[in-house]
Amino acid sequence: MQAIKFEKLSVSPESYLIFRQLLDENKRLEKIIQESRAWESVLYSVREWVEEEIKDRPHVLRYFRGEKKTREDFRKLDWKDYASIRLLDYIENAGKKFKNLNIPQRESFSHPFRLLWLTYHKGAGGGQPAFFEDMLHLFRQFTGSHERKLPDKKKVQEWMDRHPSGLDPRIIRIRERNKSRIIRIIIEKLDSGEMKSRRFSFDPGLDRREKIKLVNEWWEDGRFHLSFAIRSPELLNEMLDYSMEPKTLEILRDASKAGIPIFVNPYYLSLLNVRVPGFAIGADLTIRDYIFHSKELVREFGRIVAWEKEDIVEPGEPNAAGWILPNRHNIHRRYPEVAILIPETMARTCGGLCSACQRMYDFQRGHLTFDLAKLKPDEKWPRKLRRLMKYFENDSQLRDILITGGDAMMSSEKSLREVLEEVYQMALRKKRANEFRKEKEKYAEIIRIRLGTRLPVYLPQRFTPEFVRILARFKERASGIGIKQFVVQTHIESPMEITPETRKAVQKLISAGWIVTNQLVFTAAASRRGHTAKLRKMLNEIGILPYYTFTVKGFMENYRNFATNTRAVQEMVEEKIVGSVPEEYIEPIRELPDDAENIIQNISGLLEKADLPFLATDRNVLNLPAVGKSLTYRVIGITRSGRRILQFEHDTTRNHSPIIHKMGKVTIVESKPVKDYLDQLRQMGEDISEYEDIYGYSLSITEELMPVFDYPEYDFEITSEFTNLEV
Repeated sequence: MQAIKFEKLSVSPESYLIFRQLLDENKRLEKIIQESRAWESVLYSVREWVEEEIKDRPHVLRYFRGEKKTREDFRKLDWKDYASIRLLDYIENAGKKFKNLNIPQRESFSHPFRLLWLTYHKGAGGGQPAFFEDMLHLFRQFTGSHERKLPDKKKVQEWMDRHPSGLDPRIIRIRERNKSRIIRIIIEKLDSGEMKSRRFSFDPGLDRREKIKLVNEWWEDGRFHLSFAIRSPELLNEMLDYSMEPKTLEILRDASKAGIPIFVNPYYLSLLNVRVPGFAIGADLTIRDYIFHSKELVREFGRIVAWEKEDIVEPGEPNAAGWILPNRHNIHRRYPEVAILIPETMARTCGGLCSACQRMYDFQRGHLTFDLAKLKPDEKWPRKLRRLMKYFENDSQLRDILITGGDAMMSSEKSLREVLEEVYQMALRKKRANEFRKEKEKYAEIIRIRLGTRLPVYLPQRFTPEFVRILARFKERASGIGIKQFVVQTHIESPMEITPETRKAVQKLISAGWIVTNQLVFTAAASRRGHTAKLRKMLNEIGILPYYTFTVKGFMENYRNFATNTRAVQEMVEEKIVGSVPEEYIEPIRELPDDAENIIQNISGLLEKADLPFLATDRNVLNLPAVGKSLTYRVIGITRSGRRILQFEHDTTRNHSPIIHKMGKVTIVESKPVKDYLDQLRQMGEDISEYEDIYGYSLSITEELMPVFDYPEYDFEITSEFTNLEV
């Protein structure tokens, strides 16, 4: 690819104004640039400046060089040290090219000081406002003219109070009106023949009042919501009382033409505000951004690829993590202890389509689908399932199976029962085989089963008494053969998704003896001040433990939903901190799964004793475009458009595939500059002065996993040998 000729690129008036402000605030920097005959000289002079500032803090230079990088070393760094290390990294990586995953066959350059020199001496370089804004804040941090102001508990509580929940009586009343409107439209369309259903139809002679009563009864049946899911932009707009912006409607029409599914069930649609009272303005933005596709997603659909490279599978060949898998679709794997199972049942669909879905590429290629009629398992599936269980049975390190999709709980009762029965029989065979193996040669036995689902928020009506009995019965039997942890892993994005129906669904799961954990995708709308903290509070209130807070994967199709990694760190340090668990309460939290049926009361008691608004049991991380999760990174470069270049290290607190010792560090170019992210927040009604310190979080270290999520210890020593692995 031809190198960018920065000397030919112009600088806009807005960029130049910010550049002048940078120099006016930093006369030493201006003098360095002014007196440098070539841009390379700027590097030497700025390095001297940085080394002067840290000469009495040798640990900063050692951290930069990677000589000291433990958690304790990281904690010794102060706010100015972050900036010093970033400047040294910018100098170290000046002129380097980095693969840009957002744009195929495109490389990004980091040349910040060359851009400053060209702007001053030639009025060129092509630096954009977001680049200069980022550099302006960097030097404010480095010189100490801006100091970090950490919010106190009272301020975080104020931010939390901005966000209503779905349990607020005012919100419940709004949604009852939404439900009535949707039911009215469904009745009209059934009467006109525009909608048809064998299961849900009116007998002749029913009057309007009787029809309304009947549809209200149907509303409690999950099958009703799947039967009447909205699949077209026009019907979606009608159901929302024609309140959609014309631009949004146009994007949805383009999405439909591109082949992107639209699938919104009536219940979930009722959570969207149409006529918004003042107290709820913007309250449903996180939900809206999950339903309404973006122009970037429409443009990229058809060329979306897997973000996590280990999801690219060729049967019989090792994936990016080194695991040899039996086929392309049913098993995914990155870690030694855990594997993902995607059944060929209704689990290959969802209760709705999340626009930020990390498996959007699977919808793109048709493996995941909303063609519900085609998702019933055929006669080959039971045999295939048993063959897949052999893979698990013969694995020396596997102890944790996550059954997901799609959505594991979209499976019928019969299908779920069959899958769980095969898992049970496999775990039993694995346990019995260990009786004939010597100590240190025994295989890891299955000790954790997880079901991945979003149905508590998308379709809470799904959880029938029979479904709950299946879960309870499986736990009872599986506990008898040594399986100790039973987890429903859900995905709740907003406190507005926690409704009376969701609370009831979660209580049913808890009553079956399963704990419920949550993985939040940290979208731009979800990243607003106090939003995630309020969500944690509401999750705890209904008995759910936060597990992960994920930065949105950084491909361009997620541009709208992407919140920068620096915001994820800011949220962790400035908001989640008020829920940090004191050491004396770690052990009681670890014991919560042992009494799953009473987890609501037990969490409430812990919060009261510890005087906490919520339990901050989740880790803020990014799913790397390689292997594993991490938030251990440094900002090592920046493009002329202001996109930060981050270099990640793997999470050292967990067990990885041995391949990571050969992989080295992982570098990504973020899809959105910090300034553009803040502009987006401003459009959402946020006061961006409350986010002022965001620019400074240029390095981070991954939080340790809470012990409640640790695997139980075996009473024997397993083999150190790996099966199903080729490195």
